[in-house]
Amino acid sequence: MKTIRIMRRRLRIIMAAVLAIAGLAIPLSQVASAHTSAAASGEPKPSIVLVHGAWADSSSWDGVVSRLQRDGYTVYVPPNPLQGLSYDSAFLRDFLHSISGPIVLVGHSYGGAVITNAATGDGQVKALVYVDAFAPAQGQTIGQLVSSQPGSCVLPAANVTIVPFPGAPKDVADAYIKQSVFPSCMANGLPVGEARVLAATQRPLSTIALTQKSGVPAWKTIPSWAVIGTADHAIPPAALVAMAKQAHARITMLPGAPHLSMIYNPCAVTNVILKAVRATA
Repeated sequence: MKTIRIMRRRLRIIMAAVLAIAGLAIPLSQVASAHTSAAASGEPKPSIVLVHGAWADSSSWDGVVSRLQRDGYTVYVPPNPLQGLSYDSAFLRDFLHSISGPIVLVGHSYGGAVITNAATGDGQVKALVYVDAFAPAQGQTIGQLVSSQPGSCVLPAANVTIVPFPGAPKDVADAYIKQSVFPSCMANGLPVGEARVLAATQRPLSTIALTQKSGVPAWKTIPSWAVIGTADHAIPPAALVAMAKQAHARITMLPGAPHLSMIYNPCAVTNVILKAVRATA
């Protein structure tokens, strides 16, 4: 009998322990559920849209894309038609409307003028990042801005090849940087072989892009950042700084970087993009 009483007592102790553990299980599951809900209700990561400039294509962003993707961001690099500011801005605006959620919009060189116009009034775009880029005010043209300071290598007619294209409006043609000039003009500081490939694969800019006036700038209402290479030969750094200040952008100077900062130092450019992401989260 004594043995039976001992066994019963042990059974009651075991049952009490089981019930206690079961009681703990509910709060623990609630905690896990709350954690999951909090994560699900958090702000989504923004999509990052990278816009290339003149005499380039989407591959100029490759080093930045790989870094952003490693950090878990969805990245888009749509082609910039390079057909003129009005057309290119409308093209990009339509592309942005195909994306759900917040966007950080990045433009290089002429692409900066495109994002300045395409993002105006777009509530999805939370930040603008200008990489060696034009940030025009209303009424300004690319031609005016690139010549606002001395020293641009794209201005001498001897450095440019003009090629007519079918159906072009009067006095409009495609402009290329001569391959012999491209490495020292656009890609100084890059390996010679890489600069030559970039020269050979460049896409032309329609000359109409130089004279079309910019509209109401998106940077009036959207926070902006700017990356400026101190060795930019295409757009004089002094002009880039003036435009960045005009746009109230947070400026990062990259010592020794050419006009192609995102190829020369993709890590630094990526870091500035991420600063914009964090600041606008």
